[in-house]
Amino acid sequence: MDVRLREFGPADADWLVEAHGTHYAAEEGFDASFARLVRRIVDDFLASHDPGCERGWIAEADGTRLGCIFCVNAGEGAAKLRLFLLMPEARGQGLGRHLLQTCMGWARERGYTRMVLWTHESHRAACALYARTGWSCVSSRPVHSFGQDLVELHWEIAL
Repeated sequence: MDVRLREFGPADADWLVEAHGTHYAAEEGFDASFARLVRRIVDDFLASHDPGCERGWIAEADGTRLGCIFCVNAGEGAAKLRLFLLMPEARGQGLGRHLLQTCMGWARERGYTRMVLWTHESHRAACALYARTGWSCVSSRPVHSFGQDLVELHWEIAL
């Protein structure tokens, strides 16, 4: 599969929200509040991101979107990884690692000294990828979010 990474743009917004909402509803039973949160994040990014220090990527092959990842400013020298998603048909081929390394490398080049992210324990494949690439889980706590009882995890890595 010939996959390319390109910059996220306004034409990708509806796909990104739909892909997240559909995937997490099917895989984890998340309710519609998750898609609403993703929509808010995407709309805020489009309205006010600083292209000098914030960016989103879309992975695609033959015009089909296969995944996405975002880097946003978290303040105090930290970048925040957001909206990382890999479509099921694209898994197991190293694309997730490629997206993650691209995002982290871009953040490092922009002068960020560390990167943080928030996820859930149920995202086992993503958590395994973070651990394999040097991230550390720095805290966890039980939460009730998106209609589910979950364990929220906060990860970080020095860049």
